[in-house]
Amino acid sequence: MPVIKVHDKTFVPYLPEAVILEKIKELAVEIDKDYAGKKPLFIAVLNGSFMFAADLFKSVSIEAEISFIKLASYKGTKSTGQVITAIGLDMDISGRHVVILEDIIDTGKTLHEFLPQLLNQHPASLKVAVLLHKPEATVFEVPIDYCCFSIPNKFVLGYGLDYDGLGRNIRELYQLSEEA
Repeated sequence: MPVIKVHDKTFVPYLPEAVILEKIKELAVEIDKDYAGKKPLFIAVLNGSFMFAADLFKSVSIEAEISFIKLASYKGTKSTGQVITAIGLDMDISGRHVVILEDIIDTGKTLHEFLPQLLNQHPASLKVAVLLHKPEATVFEVPIDYCCFSIPNKFVLGYGLDYDGLGRNIRELYQLSEEA
């Protein structure tokens, strides 16, 4: 994995694709066990979670459905502090077992604002699966039921995560260089 440059920033290798995929397969086994016979609805938070959601969904073997919503709170490498719903949920989740798929939880504001909206729709259960969690950055506590990686409070790129629109298509995860 080479050092890369995106826009004006330099990023260094962090997690190779093989390590990410192996962790997602382990998570899928856990979800298969927890939701056996329940046919959960996965709700992927766009844009960042699309790769995580696709790989996880391909790895679970239980009957399941998937839907997508678009929530945003980032501009550049910082959270704006405001959560915007660009595409809303178009499915009835009342009585359903729901698993939110999120790429990263850092401050926790996005899910802190969104989860109560889902709970008001009375799902049978509501859990959160996240690829990355930054415990040091967490300001708003949100329940994390499944987590692939806890990472330091550094900006990461790739595997669905972007820097001002670029880098989502990189198969690995990179982190912002210390020299940046």
